[in-house]
Amino acid sequence: MQQIPDHAPSSVSVENQFPEDLFDAMKEFVRLHPQWDQYRLMQAALAGFLFQHGCKDRAVARHYLNGLFQRATANSGSSAP
Repeated sequence: MQQIPDHAPSSVSVENQFPEDLFDAMKEFVRLHPQWDQYRLMQAALAGFLFQHGCKDRAVARHYLNGLFQRATANSGSSAP
C-alpha cells in the first residue's frame, strides 16, 4: 500500500474540452460560490468519481474527503461550502 506523502503532490496540467453547457454550469457555480474555483471543482469531481467507482488509493480518498470538507481560505472571506 502506498504511503500518503506529508507534502503536497506535484501538479499535472490537464487540457480537456467540455460540452459548452457543462462549462457554463461550472462558471455559474464558481460565480455563486466564491470559495470554489475551477481547479478545486475539477479536483473534487475527479476524486469523487474515482472514489465512488472503487478506487482504493488512499491519496484519492484523501482528496475526495478534502473536497467534501475543505473550508474556504482566509482570503476569500466566505464560510465553508
